[in-house]
Amino acid sequence: MASSKTKTLLVYKYLSEKSDENNPLSTTELIDLLRQDGINCERKSIYADVKTLNDIGFDIVSTKSPKRGFFMGTRRFELPEVRLLIDAVSSAGFITPQKTTDLIEKLESLVSSNQAKELVSQVYISSDTKCDNEEIYYVIDFLHDAIIDGKKVKFKYKRRNIDKENKKSYTEKTFTVSPYALIWKNDHYYLVCNNQKYDNLMNLRLDRMRQIEILEDEIKPLCEVSEYDGAFDIADYSSKMFNMFSGESADVTLLCDLDLREEIMDRFGAKIPLVAVDTQTFKTTINAAVSEGLVSWIMNFGGRIKVLEPQTLAEAVKNRALEIASLY
Repeated sequence: MASSKTKTLLVYKYLSEKSDENNPLSTTELIDLLRQDGINCERKSIYADVKTLNDIGFDIVSTKSPKRGFFMGTRRFELPEVRLLIDAVSSAGFITPQKTTDLIEKLESLVSSNQAKELVSQVYISSDTKCDNEEIYYVIDFLHDAIIDGKKVKFKYKRRNIDKENKKSYTEKTFTVSPYALIWKNDHYYLVCNNQKYDNLMNLRLDRMRQIEILEDEIKPLCEVSEYDGAFDIADYSSKMFNMFSGESADVTLLCDLDLREEIMDRFGAKIPLVAVDTQTFKTTINAAVSEGLVSWIMNFGGRIKVLEPQTLAEAVKNRALEIASLY
């Protein structure tokens, strides 16, 4: 015969999995569920179980609407939080379709079964934008360990070829790098690292990595390949990267249309300077990596952003515009 402790734990399990504010479990339903698990009990013992659970800190709510019964009042993760996590997993390009499905099923277990059904009905997974690298979890795990231990890693990096027949063929290149940080940006996961052949930082996508191994070699000191001395500042580095193109950091002064102030603050933070030039434009100075990614970002705004400094960036934007114009 099951112990009273087992019975109380089963009551908690049923309430956790099956109840919520809109779907309370009645005493009769709890008794029926216990009977299915081989436990017979009286109604008053259910009340005792609920009291025990509340006494040790679980929030079991007694309600009369929409029917008389009990439900889990609070959970470790609330429904909107699980919704955000599922949306993030669904949109993450570096997680394969199968791993996306598996992970979403685990996230669904954080809410009631009825709430999970509502969440699933709103989830759309596009396999076209998902990677096919089933090694991705191992890649993340190995890179995490290597960063913590300060060890170099070696892996194959897979890229799609382009040919006249449009056949799906790939080229694999072996990299040996010093890993410093993992960054999730633009729905992809990147490794910030140093190729041992060079003295700068580069960003590589994790979904393109295969056959990763941790080496015994110590990583190259971060200060030798970047502006950071000691700890790597992920927030600072990420804010300077555009489309994850690396480059030398510089102060960039932009002349912007007034209606771009919200977009500029969303991208660079509310603390950046916004200096009025006239009633239609303002000027701001940011610190960013001068790269192809930054040029492309500026081009997105057409004539609504003008580069004032540095001149090399202004020339790069001008040359890109001329290249595009020459195609038409």
